[in-house]
Amino acid sequence: MKTLAKQFDLLQVTKSGGPFTLDSGVANSGWRASGPTVFINDTYFDLAGLSMDAKTLFFEAAGMQEPYAIASAAATAGNGAVVMDLMTTSPLSDEELVQALIFANLDGSKLSFEQTVYFRYRVMSYNLDNVAATYMITTSDNQLGSLEPTASDRIYCYRVVSMGANNANGTYTTGGARYLLKATAKEEPEFEYLMRLKRSYDLQNEPDVD
Repeated sequence: MKTLAKQFDLLQVTKSGGPFTLDSGVANSGWRASGPTVFINDTYFDLAGLSMDAKTLFFEAAGMQEPYAIASAAATAGNGAVVMDLMTTSPLSDEELVQALIFANLDGSKLSFEQTVYFRYRVMSYNLDNVAATYMITTSDNQLGSLEPTASDRIYCYRVVSMGANNANGTYTTGGARYLLKATAKEEPEFEYLMRLKRSYDLQNEPDVD
């Protein structure tokens, strides 16, 4: 069994009377804006060495680590954000990631349960009890992943932060994160492996039908 790890840099954004913008002078490595409130970062695990050996990856566990919740000196009751941590066997466009913010991997989303290796969806906010604090609290935390085995040669990793459109002006910092996968590469009977390869191909190339 192998443990695979990928890291994301912290995200720091500021609102000053208009849309949120990425701060200059801080790392923000790999982050990009997708509209006035949504920020996306992505990377991937390269599994090509395993697929060349005609092996299937069976996941034992998936998870993520982070040092702290979203922080801001502009803490105001009602300020909030959504953080989505996602690992899939198929690539997703920014539009599809925004769609996943609305539908997760349920009906209405292109993202299927089968291709979702790991999916953590959290809603965070300041409320009347913690408004004087620096860090948002988590009000909803859900896991929607499948840990289904795959013959795909990549696991695509996405970290998406959606700030509340009505948040007060100020700077908001989301800590960095580390994605973890524990997996074992095994050979399957040829027919089963070929069918899994076909399914991986279909998922990555199916048309986007709205």
